[in-house]
Amino acid sequence: MSGGNSKNKAKSKRHEGWEEAGGEFYQELYPGGEQELFDNLQRADAAKLATLLPSKQARNTTTVKRARSQTDRRQSTFARTMQSRDIHLSMLPDLSENLSNEERSWEEIMQIKALPVPMSQKIELKARLQNATKLRLQGFEQLHWRQRKVWHRFRIGCTETFSKLELWQTPMREIEGKFGTGVVSYFLFLRWLFLLNLTISILVIVFLILPKTLLNERVYECDETEANSTVCCSIAYFEKNTTNSNIFLDVIQGTGWMERTILFYGVYTDQIYTYYVNSLYHTKLFYNMPMAYILVPISWTLLSLIAIVKTAARGFKQKLIESEGQFYKYCNLVFGGWDFCIHNDRSARIKHQALYNEIKGCIEEERFKEEKQSRSRESQILMHLKRLFINLIVFVILIASGFLIYVAFNFSTERLNESIGSNENRTRTMPIVYSTMSFNQLENVLMEFLPFICIVVLNLIIPEIFSYMIRYEGYMPPHVIIITLLRTVLLRLSSLGVLLSQIYLYISTNGIVCAKHNTDTTKLECWETYVGQQFYKLILTDFAVQFVTTFLINLPRAFMARHTRSRCLKIFGEQEFYLPKHVLDIVYVQTIIWMGSFFCPFLPIIGSMFYFMIFYIKKFTCLVNCTPSPVVYKASKSKSLFMSVLLLGFVISILPVAYSVAEILPSINCGPYRGYATVWEFVIQTFNNFPSVIREVIFLLSTATFAVPAFAVTLFFLYYYWAVATANRHMVAVLKNQLVLEGHDKQFLLNRLSAFIRQHQKRCDRRNRPSFADDDSSIRQSSR
Repeated sequence: MSGGNSKNKAKSKRHEGWEEAGGEFYQELYPGGEQELFDNLQRADAAKLATLLPSKQARNTTTVKRARSQTDRRQSTFARTMQSRDIHLSMLPDLSENLSNEERSWEEIMQIKALPVPMSQKIELKARLQNATKLRLQGFEQLHWRQRKVWHRFRIGCTETFSKLELWQTPMREIEGKFGTGVVSYFLFLRWLFLLNLTISILVIVFLILPKTLLNERVYECDETEANSTVCCSIAYFEKNTTNSNIFLDVIQGTGWMERTILFYGVYTDQIYTYYVNSLYHTKLFYNMPMAYILVPISWTLLSLIAIVKTAARGFKQKLIESEGQFYKYCNLVFGGWDFCIHNDRSARIKHQALYNEIKGCIEEERFKEEKQSRSRESQILMHLKRLFINLIVFVILIASGFLIYVAFNFSTERLNESIGSNENRTRTMPIVYSTMSFNQLENVLMEFLPFICIVVLNLIIPEIFSYMIRYEGYMPPHVIIITLLRTVLLRLSSLGVLLSQIYLYISTNGIVCAKHNTDTTKLECWETYVGQQFYKLILTDFAVQFVTTFLINLPRAFMARHTRSRCLKIFGEQEFYLPKHVLDIVYVQTIIWMGSFFCPFLPIIGSMFYFMIFYIKKFTCLVNCTPSPVVYKASKSKSLFMSVLLLGFVISILPVAYSVAEILPSINCGPYRGYATVWEFVIQTFNNFPSVIREVIFLLSTATFAVPAFAVTLFFLYYYWAVATANRHMVAVLKNQLVLEGHDKQFLLNRLSAFIRQHQKRCDRRNRPSFADDDSSIRQSSR
């Protein structure tokens, strides 16, 4: 056998531990104990009987071993290991203490159970009995305990109420019953993203859209002596005519009249609004739009980061808890997995199928582990060579995809510039002008969307190639998801990186000019709006392709697979709900939303509508077009993995926005930051207007005088929590050993009791006593 097999065997022995110990161990440890037990039972000496328990004997043996090991503790590593384990056993609490209270409580619970009263009254009586010990508290402690009890019940009630009002609860149960918890975790992730974007949309509507719509701007006149001022350039920019293209083309491209709406960056003013509130005695109030425009993105960035980290931590905690109980996972599923609140046949069938899928996933994972252990050294070398070759192919595919996007963007830009130059009777659009000929308009629209169509088509085709190649790499199902997600993430993020780099080069090449003196239509007069239009078109293209793929391509394939007898057509038509691909679809959309929300503030609202519709599209794909996958995904691992990929997309989406805020010159014609060198310059200027006390405090926080002690205190708290976590892990191990010894105590008592009954039956037969019950009553009377 290979080295991996020996490691797995050693690991399995370590995990089994106390569970391998049986009743034979204690029978050898306490030989000849039946006569002593019989004598103690006859005398009804509970204290003497408790000393025969395995937990007591283990504790006594531990004391002897510990005293002996102190004289020769340095003889061997084995002796030191045994000593530490014996000390752990000596820390176990006495299992024979407070047995009378437990027996009395158990008898009272049995009496309540036998009462001929409704179940609600039984529950109430049982709760009173269990809380009776808490009523011994006096004064403030009793009041504090009752407050905690009321708060706990209130939280439980709120949780139950909100669980009944959860969005899309019924469809998710149906999906869980057919495809398992791993697939339904994808839909839970989709709902989480929908709620996140809905929260961001509320921030944008309240602090940006409503002030822009409701408050009145001051009108300034252009001073001809300062023709290059921001006022003159802005007036010239907004007075220019829009395109002559139809409304549909303007809507899908964000050009024309759409360019001058609240969708994009350019229409938001650099003014500080002034308004009066009559109810406050004509109080004069101010609203700083440039400050709001930078604070809103910072707010939803922090909100998104906190939500991702908190949800990911919850997912990792659940994953850790489930990994701790791997030895009992089948028992938990079979004996504790059923929902006894189910009250109809359909829900019962769905729950039954969900449990079946969960057990199937566990068995599939065990099968892969066995296959991995049975591989020879030659097969392992061949597998590693195969994986290396496939990774080289993946690398070549990623480079080719990036090059294709680069060529598509440059080709479309050149053709659009040629179209602009050849059309003399055009009206301006940024940067494209459409002619009145319908064919030219169609060609221009195709050139506009060519880079985005290229990106979306690559995102559809390349993941299918990745999913086909990974079948030959021999990974376990969790590793299949991770590796496929990483490859697809690299594909999508690299495509976005190529697109952004080309947009940046286009902006740098065409420069930033004042609209009043600009005659070159290829120049960008408001490059922020241009960038927002690219993200707007990208998200619309992605949604359109998903809609067409689901209903016009995959639906006929599924219909063909269900109603044909041809094996070839069945292979072509059958589809599986491939989880990594669908996860990357929505993570990709969310990355676009985060990246483009600064340039297109309306993008989170569009994203909320997109997620709401995409839920039903994916539900249709899952229940109608697809069949259950042979690879069953586990919910806990899927949730933590989804959040990890989303966090990666979040970090990558924030980087280009931060660079544009800190380094790129804002447009002089539009936006809240016209006239500033960078957006960050406005932040610094606003900070300099703060009171001196606040500025000094913030400067102090950024100096080494504060940073070094803060770092030291942080390290101290990290060490403290690490020590607490280590102590908790140690206590968990001690409690596990206690549970094992408690089970051995029960086994010991049952074995000895059965031996006592056999011995007593023999004595009754020899003495011709009528029954065991009479002798039992005589023993009790003698003990009294």
